[in-house]
Amino acid sequence: MKIRLLLLFCVLSIISSCNKDEVDSITIKKELFSGYVEKGPFVNGTSVSITELDGNLNQTGRTFSTTIVDNSGKFEQKSITFNSNYVQLRADGFYFNEVTGENSTSQLTLYSVADISDESAVNVNVLTHLEKNRIEYLMSQKQLTFKNAKAQAQKEVIKIFSIEKSGIANSEILRLSNGGDDNAILLAASVILQGYRSTADMSELLAGIATDIKEDGELTDEALGSKLINDARLLDLPAIRANLVKRYQELGLVAEIPPFEKYVNQFIENTRFKTTKFITYPSTSGYGENILSDQFTTVKLPKDKEPAINYSLAANLPAGTNLKVVLKGGAWGYRSMPNGPINWTVSLYDDSKHEQIFTATETGKSADINIQFTYSDTLSVEIYENNASTPTKVKRLIFE
Repeated sequence: MKIRLLLLFCVLSIISSCNKDEVDSITIKKELFSGYVEKGPFVNGTSVSITELDGNLNQTGRTFSTTIVDNSGKFEQKSITFNSNYVQLRADGFYFNEVTGENSTSQLTLYSVADISDESAVNVNVLTHLEKNRIEYLMSQKQLTFKNAKAQAQKEVIKIFSIEKSGIANSEILRLSNGGDDNAILLAASVILQGYRSTADMSELLAGIATDIKEDGELTDEALGSKLINDARLLDLPAIRANLVKRYQELGLVAEIPPFEKYVNQFIENTRFKTTKFITYPSTSGYGENILSDQFTTVKLPKDKEPAINYSLAANLPAGTNLKVVLKGGAWGYRSMPNGPINWTVSLYDDSKHEQIFTATETGKSADINIQFTYSDTLSVEIYENNASTPTKVKRLIFE
């Protein structure tokens, strides 16, 4: 009797298990599954993997591969069937860098996770990428639903950029080339993360942020935050807009670049992160003491028949910075050959104003020049950093 009951229990268990599988089984067929991969837009040939996930966001073992079909970042997969309503997208490729106006020199990997129950288009971008780890953690550790985890992760990610907005659309449906505030938030985050970084440096920054916010949703690594504000304050926003407009025109596409500038400026004004990236002025260079150094105050003039004393005009410019120096009053000369100006463009001496302008030629490089003084009643040094319209610093040098 016991054996019969045990067999009956096993049979009922099997039937129950079968019925449960039938109830949980999902079939979602998409005649066309598509989307856009954007940092800037990823370029033609980028590989895109579409991986099916179960209800716990674990991979089921089913993956579909496709590629981006044009330089707008668009990918397509026709006639695709899923047995779950969750997917992970991974894109690996080159992209248009909206800050430099050129394609990246190395590949970037971005991710997106989405519920495709009612969607046949899923985009991949920096917001979806930063949300991914946080969504997975919230579902596994906090037992949140996918919808709630996604909403919370998005809210926490955009807060990194000093943005708080309710009712924002899911990150996987946002586009860089569409109008509206939601798309402007995506573009603002994209340009802040890009900054003047190489693709490798930006990839490292993205990874660092995603790891840092995974468990508590807050960016607590101050060094990572400083990297964001360091470059954000130096961005040429009109040039970025022009780069994107030109790019889409070259592609023959109609695009409405959203008003991202206000969100970049909002981040610059409101972020708690501290700037740590500045133009520096060494005390000396190979030419002699640097008159731009904070410590330098006195110019020694040569006595009769003594050779001129060598001084330098030296600065170290981080990427994205620029510098103009105006010398006023007195008389000086600089060596033009054989060791001429290093990364300086020098104007003609203006006799009417008794001044000469030294402009750093390229960003991200050091500048130096060998300069000598013969006399001066008063000599002022005006330093203009990062397109300042008024001097960032003014020095008045003493002669002896």
